[in-house]
Amino acid sequence: MTSKDSVFEKTYKDYIAQVARIDFKSIEQKLGIHAEGNGVTIPLFGKPHNKVSEIGITDPSGKQPSLDICVILCKYLLLCPDVYSNEKEWVSFRGLKDSGPLTTYFANDVEKAISGYFSGRLGDMKEACKTLGGYPPDMEVTYDLSMQFDALPRVPVILLFNDADEEFPAKSSVLFKRRAEKYLDAECLAMVGRLLFTYLKKAVII
Repeated sequence: MTSKDSVFEKTYKDYIAQVARIDFKSIEQKLGIHAEGNGVTIPLFGKPHNKVSEIGITDPSGKQPSLDICVILCKYLLLCPDVYSNEKEWVSFRGLKDSGPLTTYFANDVEKAISGYFSGRLGDMKEACKTLGGYPPDMEVTYDLSMQFDALPRVPVILLFNDADEEFPAKSSVLFKRRAEKYLDAECLAMVGRLLFTYLKKAVII
């Protein structure tokens, strides 16, 4: 039987082998990343020192990140489009290419998870968003909270949240710019949404 750790290691090594063939300088401007020596640093939700190289991937503390982060960072490098996309349209996850099989997961494990965790805690959510580097979005909306994050340099996301009241439960929505599908596949974008929830939880002051 193949252990979870061995599957992780194989997947990780496969991605690193693919990344090792990339000329980082050639995609630096397209992806908004910084190439230096044999590696590249990729900001992820405001964390500036996720370094990717032919040796491996390290987070700001020098440790190897979780597999989902490793996959997101590698895919961001490997799927780099030939031309920079400046599409400005915001869409829900289900509006992205090939998202169909993952829409239920995204609705339950991202959007409903966020609204359930922060229901009745609007103040906590606001503070968590600020801690995570959130800022007012480039669109006009009417919600209790609307916040934009730079998940990756070319992949911004918007979190919309209405807290629970006497008539309705709390509800959240996570939007992507349509160009996101040019930089990451649907599975990675679903993982980006889940990371947003994870980081917001960690940013809450207990």
